[in-house]
Amino acid sequence: MPKMGESIAEATIITWLKNEGDSIDVDEAVLEIATDKVDSEVPSIESGVLLKKLYNEGDVVKVGEVIALISTDGEVSSTSEPIMNVAAAEVIENTVVAAKEIVQPILSDATTDRFYSPLVMNIARTEGISMQVLETIAGTGMDGRVTKRDILDYVKNGSRVDSKPVAQSSPVNESSPRQTVSTPKSSGSITVNQGDEIIEMDRMRKLIADHMVMSKHTSPHVTSFVEADVTNLVNWRNKAKNEFKKREGENLTFTPLFVEAIARAIKDFPLINITVDGDKIIRRKNINIGMAAALPSGNLIVPVIKNADFMNLTGLAKVVNDLANRARQNQLKPDEIQGGTYTITNVGTFGNLMGTPIINQPQVAIMAMGAIVKKPAVLETADVDVIAIRHNMFLSHSYDHRDVDGALGGMFVRRVADYLEQWDVNREI
Repeated sequence: MPKMGESIAEATIITWLKNEGDSIDVDEAVLEIATDKVDSEVPSIESGVLLKKLYNEGDVVKVGEVIALISTDGEVSSTSEPIMNVAAAEVIENTVVAAKEIVQPILSDATTDRFYSPLVMNIARTEGISMQVLETIAGTGMDGRVTKRDILDYVKNGSRVDSKPVAQSSPVNESSPRQTVSTPKSSGSITVNQGDEIIEMDRMRKLIADHMVMSKHTSPHVTSFVEADVTNLVNWRNKAKNEFKKREGENLTFTPLFVEAIARAIKDFPLINITVDGDKIIRRKNINIGMAAALPSGNLIVPVIKNADFMNLTGLAKVVNDLANRARQNQLKPDEIQGGTYTITNVGTFGNLMGTPIINQPQVAIMAMGAIVKKPAVLETADVDVIAIRHNMFLSHSYDHRDVDGALGGMFVRRVADYLEQWDVNREI
């Protein structure tokens, strides 16, 4: 089961696209899976014959667990049934047991957003390397994954620990962003009155509920508010949006303007772009901004704009529109909803002036952009103060008070407001 996104520890198998005995090409889809974030296909990493399915449709499987066995030198009979005698069946069964023994001890007492191959996990188990220690090993593989060479180098360099079962290692620290907290179940004390309707949560809503409870349990939330005069920004967009639509064939919304301001502020205050792992702070190099998007079902999904600080405004607008459109059509890819380092949510879309958003773990901050409204305001001029009609909005910045103090959290949201207020009305796009 592949890694699919931040804080996603498991997925549900929806449909097997291949049967046992079917031939499979490299990158050919083998099954469809679903998480609280996105539904997607899982491609094969090898070509060969599907020998054994280890889970059925509807099963919930942890990230990193073996879900199927593929023979890379097998053959397919004319009836598409697996060619298997008693001896072969015993080999497969032994392989299944071995595979589960490799994976299960590592994941039994801790969850992780990082993918480890069965080989790496087996080495860790043999060498007595706990999951907590494994998480600290720098990976040189794709997406920072730990390779066989990485873990062997770690052992070779004298960092080997006394051999002991990994399952007995220390549990995940309660302050770890990877901690999972189940949503409280009904105690049966809730009275259902005549005419009340009982609505069963769908899978996505259950997982969102778990994630929200976990976030509040993990991070002491503090929210700072700033009111910004965005009249210049509004007037500039009103002037530029028609030309942008004509030239690019797309709408110019406020979201890319907000994303640009936040990316600039993160560069000014890089300690907002962090995550917490126990008593360690990890400062992220990349600025990957997630944007909460409402789905037709009423649920939420957070596609991620990777390296937002390297994009110009046109590029941001195109990425924002593309991700938002495909999110509503359930067409996002797994890597498009992972890797976020900061999140923005536009509560103004629903006419809300402000909000107190919940942090998207394992990040440490999130900003809610309120509705832009016209209101009278005092303007200072060289001669006299005057009252004028201005476009104002509230910015609500929730942050993790374990590692972001009020000074940093307040200065950051103020800096974002400054960038929005000081928008150049003569800017070209």
